[in-house]
Amino acid sequence: MGPGQFFRLQLILLIRLQQAVKSLTKNTYLEQLALLTNRTKTAPAESRPGVKRLTKSSKIIKTIIAAIQEKKGEHIVSLDLRKINEAVADFFIICEAGSQPQIRAIADNIQHQVLEKCEEKPFHHEGSHTAQWVLIDYVNVVVHVMHPESRKFYRLEEMWSDATSLEHDE
Repeated sequence: MGPGQFFRLQLILLIRLQQAVKSLTKNTYLEQLALLTNRTKTAPAESRPGVKRLTKSSKIIKTIIAAIQEKKGEHIVSLDLRKINEAVADFFIICEAGSQPQIRAIADNIQHQVLEKCEEKPFHHEGSHTAQWVLIDYVNVVVHVMHPESRKFYRLEEMWSDATSLEHDE
């Protein structure tokens, strides 16, 4: 993992941590920080009772891809990050749109469809204001809706090149 990739990983973890910290006391915060610092990948979902393993054919992933396609998102790629220990999620779904209104429309449609069909709200989302790169975090699935120039600049697919990639364009 290169320094840029490590920095981005730390940034995503920091954002998630900041969201969790808002409701924690100082002692609980320190305990959680210690757990996050020393954590490793948990046991496979199959070995944990009541936990279903997320797959590339999971309902939430299908719903997100359909929502992107409905609003004419382009160059849709899913990255399966489950075999990468440093990954912050199991899947990334990346797409692009040519304008800010289209980026917002795609992001809004994803959130609406996932809430309606999967009954899940995002853990975190950001970037809707500038609409150059909207990130929607469903914890195990992180969606990136990007302007083409932002996508070329950040090159997420290259940064996570160890992941299995699948294109979803029609």
